[in-house]
Parts: sequence; structure tokens; C-alpha cells
Amino acid sequence: MQLPERRIMKQLCLALIALALLLPVHSSLAQGKNQLTDQMIEKYKEKFAAEGDHSALINAVTNNKIKDLSLNRKLMVGRDPYFDFTLESTDITDQKSSGRCWLFAGMNIFAPGVKNKYGIKDFQLSEPYLTFYDKLEKANLFLEEMIELRDRPVDDRTVLKLLASPFGDGGWWRYVTDLLEKYGAVPINVMPETDQSVATTRMNQLVDSKLRAFAAEIRKLNDAGKSVEQMRKRKDEMMYDIYRLLVFCYGEPPTEFEFRYKEGDSTLTPAKKYTPQSFYEEFLGDYQKVEYVALMNDPTKEYGQTYQYEFSRNMADKDDVTFLNLSLEDLKNYALTMLLDSQMVYFACDVGKDNMNDSGIFAVDIYDYDKTFGTTFKMSRHDRVLYRDTSPNHAMVLIGVDTLNAKPIKWLVKNSWGKKYGKEGEWTMYDNWFDNYVYDVIVDSRYLSNEHKKMAAKKPIKVPVWDPYWSAMR
Repeated sequence: MQLPERRIMKQLCLALIALALLLPVHSSLAQGKNQLTDQMIEKYKEKFAAEGDHSALINAVTNNKIKDLSLNRKLMVGRDPYFDFTLESTDITDQKSSGRCWLFAGMNIFAPGVKNKYGIKDFQLSEPYLTFYDKLEKANLFLEEMIELRDRPVDDRTVLKLLASPFGDGGWWRYVTDLLEKYGAVPINVMPETDQSVATTRMNQLVDSKLRAFAAEIRKLNDAGKSVEQMRKRKDEMMYDIYRLLVFCYGEPPTEFEFRYKEGDSTLTPAKKYTPQSFYEEFLGDYQKVEYVALMNDPTKEYGQTYQYEFSRNMADKDDVTFLNLSLEDLKNYALTMLLDSQMVYFACDVGKDNMNDSGIFAVDIYDYDKTFGTTFKMSRHDRVLYRDTSPNHAMVLIGVDTLNAKPIKWLVKNSWGKKYGKEGEWTMYDNWFDNYVYDVIVDSRYLSNEHKKMAAKKPIKVPVWDPYWSAMR
């Protein structure tokens, strides 16, 4: 008798569960209070019709590019193309279909100094050489992070953020200096670009998948009770797989090479053997003496404080990136001071906003979308950061400025998108664009005031990897 009774009770329970699933959930959404109704849509239609005949605008928007329709011609007419102060630079470089702006911007800071000191024409350092080791370091760091976080759930917020992009192209100024210090440098002809170095999407996808598979394996080793030492032994085998993939995509980095150059237009120096480290010491040695400080303007955080972003490095043996948060006016004053002292300035910005690529113009409202659509798209700088409408997603170099009454009115920017975009690869950045979309400036510590030096020396506040300000840089 017990078996049939249990069967009946089981069937009754299943029936009750099914009935519960069919019953409406007691929430405002399920009760229909917040649904989009036919009546609401009808009201919108009537309101839109009452505004007048929109057929001309509908035809225009549906048959043209929104940017072309919204171009603010008032900002295009009578533009002054001149700058009262500019620095001589090297040729425009092209990162092509890769996210290496941070590296190209860094090389655009260092290469002109080499060119000017040694009189070398058309000098360019090899971005693929440093990218190879950046990728190798990032793979090693990711696997170390997975070992460190092995006990956390796979849907932990930090783990999910790291899994999203194990092998991305993104980077930061500190990555440049750390890579140079560890691996040295070579000229571009010693390790030139390849099809994979200039178009990284497929390679990144493949290695991302490989690294995620390795992450799963590490967690399974942990579940099986394996030690960290055993995981690291397996990690070493994993890293060989990544090294092979990188060699296939970039070629094997040189350990020794010959280099000679022309001084000016005539004198050809004798060929000399170098290692990447000895080349770096000889040609970039002056920069090793410079202490750089990363300044940011994040209006969602306290000014005068340093912040360190978790999981923001590209090497396992380096510290996470630290910024000193200062007012926008402070960033601008330091950039101006450095430029007028003949120092190019590395900066990061939101390049997707108010950018007219064809003519090389960064200007607020260069596209007047408000008038095109009859609504405003404006947000405060504070809210844009907090609600992830903006972030420092592109790095470039300031090489000139135009001033009025000792105040900047526009800046000359060197980009790394080749000569096809902008004005032969350069942009005019109006000062109001700086106010809205420039977020980071790298400053030689010699230029910092004593007050700001003390602020920079403060113990940094730790910021999680999912912070909206840093989100684009991982």
C-alpha cells in the first residue's frame, strides 16, 4: 500500500507545481501595470502626427548617413588651420585593424627623440616586436589570474570580466614602458608587420578560446585537489601552445640584429650588432631617466587622490596601473606646459564622440544630432562616465597648440590611423572637445607641482576591474 500512496503523493506534488507555474506572478510587470500597450502606441502616433509633416525628414534619414545629415556646417566655415606652436614629429603610423593605439602613441612619443638626436630620417620602432611580448605576457597573466581566482564561482563578477577578454589588444602607457624595460626595442625593418599583426580579430578569437579552455582546465585541476605548483607546471605547457601560436602569427622575435642608419642626408654609419636590450639602452636611454605620472580626470571620484585599478596590468610581475585624479584644468595646464617646453604629450580620450574623421576635426556638436532628431543627447561628463556612455578608449599624442591670451583654443593631435583619415593623419582638437572627452594625460614628474607630487605619493584606493572608467582599457 505504501508504493501506490507515494506515487499518488508524487503526482499531486507535480500537479501543484504545474499549477503554480500557470498562476500569474504577483509583480507589477506580470500584472500588466508597466507593459507597453496598444493604447500607449496609439497615443505616440497621435502626438507624432500632431507635430506636423515629417515626411521630408523621414526620407532624408532613411536614405542618408546620419552623420552627413547632422554635420554642423557653421563649425566648418572659416576654420583657422594654423597653430602658433607645433613640434616636429616622425611620419604618421597606422595601427590598421588592431587595438594597439596605446603602443603606437607610445612609440610616437619616443621615436621623434631618436630621430632628432641621431638625425635618422623616417625612423620607426617595431610595434609588432613589443606586441608579440605584450600578447605573451597577457596570456601568462590571464592564466595566473585564473589560478589566483580558482576557488571563486565561474559567474563571479571579477572572473566574468577577465573571461570576457583574455587576450585583447587594449593597453595603456605603463604597458609601453614596462615592455621596453623588459624586452628592449628593435627598428621596424627588423620585425615588420604581418597580416595577423595588423588585423588581429581572428587571431584574438582563436587564442581567447584557447585560454578559456585552459581556464576551465585549471578549475578542474583545482576541483580534483591538485596543488598550485601542479597547476603552474601545467600552465607552463599551456604557455608553450600560446608561444607557438604567436610565432605563427608574428614570426619569431629577433634576439640579435644589425643596424645602420644615415645621419642627415649623407653620412651612413657602419653596421653594428645589437640585441633588443642594447638597442634600447643606446637609442632610448634618455627616456629611462624620466619618471612619468598618469593623471586622470574622473569626476565620479575624489580629486587629489590616487586610484589603482585591479587587474589592470599586462604582466604578472608588475603592479596594477595607478592614476592621480585631478581637475580637468590641472590636466590641461600640464599638457600645455609640457608642449610649450617642446615635450609631446600622450593622452587618452573617447575618440567616438564628435569626431569628423574625413577632415580631422574633434569639436563638440560637429554633428548636431539634437536638431536632426528634435531631442537632446547631452549628458554631463560625470553622468557619461557613471552610466558607461563614455570611457578613455583611444590614445594619441599632442604635438601642437594654438593659444589666445595664453589659453589654449585648439590642439594639434597626431593619430595612428594612417594618412587616409584626418588631415594627413593629424586632427585639430578644439578646446571644448578636450573639456568633454579627454580623460588621461601622461606627465613627466618634473612638471608636477609639489602639492601634486605629494598627492601622487599617497597610498592608492583600490578600484574593482568592473569600474566604468576603466572598462574600455581591459
